[in-house]
Amino acid sequence: MPALTHKRSPDYKPFCFLFCIFALCWITALLFAGGMTTSIKAGMAFLDWPLSNGSINPEGWRTESDKMAEHSHRLLGMKIGLLSIVLFLWTYLRESRAWVRTLARVLVLVVILQGVLGGSRVRFDQLNIMSENNLLAQSFAVMHACGAMVVLGILVALTLANTRRWIEGPPSERSPCPPGVKRWGIAATLAIFLQILVGAIMRHADAGLAIPSFPMASSGSLLPAYWNFDVSIHFAHRIGALLVTAILLIFLGKIWGSPSAKQTLSYGVLLVSAILGLQIFLGALTIWTAKNPYAATTHHLVGAFLLASTWALTFLAHHPQQSTTLR
Repeated sequence: MPALTHKRSPDYKPFCFLFCIFALCWITALLFAGGMTTSIKAGMAFLDWPLSNGSINPEGWRTESDKMAEHSHRLLGMKIGLLSIVLFLWTYLRESRAWVRTLARVLVLVVILQGVLGGSRVRFDQLNIMSENNLLAQSFAVMHACGAMVVLGILVALTLANTRRWIEGPPSERSPCPPGVKRWGIAATLAIFLQILVGAIMRHADAGLAIPSFPMASSGSLLPAYWNFDVSIHFAHRIGALLVTAILLIFLGKIWGSPSAKQTLSYGVLLVSAILGLQIFLGALTIWTAKNPYAATTHHLVGAFLLASTWALTFLAHHPQQSTTLR
């Protein structure tokens, strides 16, 4: 084994960085395909897994929208699996930073778990197990949706860890980010993740239009006229959006108010602010268009972007030398 790893180094590896960017592009496509599959209710276009109608290339999957959405999602998931294995081998052979190698190893494990969760959502659907309700399959679907965010977060961290500025940037003459910036960054990241969790429950419960108007929940009122599970989870998602916005604005304000943090993360603040505004608009648009699948899927995808960019700022804020910048 030492013969295979003797070329390990902490140096900047441009091709590894570009490969991480390549993987991020593919996971963006995967997230869109997964979101569209949920939006058009195509998750059970095939009743079997890991094959689709007993085949790797099932007949008619390119011509039927539900089969195209689901099978594309499966193929892209397989692609991410292969990319994560390549990234793991690359870092194992060439990367001397132990924590980066650990991240790559965890990425492979989480991607495998993602595949199992996605397959369980299909295999344990009530159409397959003849159950009275579909709670078990929906639970796997929600965990699968949240797992996708974990995979995205690990890929973002690996990409940032492989940038030239993270590796070779000169130590800053300014002081590191204050603890408040780091704490609020973690809080904002967790808040967005929990919001995505609530959103996933809402989407898989088909409660996206349980409250069919926006911003009012009922005639002349911000509160729903009646309550049930669908209305409650939908209303919780709206309240969550307000909480996420407040926490995120505090985090961005902490960065802007700190000279050292503003110097290195100012462009990131503008980017996250723009994504936040777009996400709020897309949430409203999803209601106004009666859950148009493209509006709903884009809302899902931009939510992932908001999580990824907020996590990126938080990750950068924890750089020990404060040498990384988004400029």
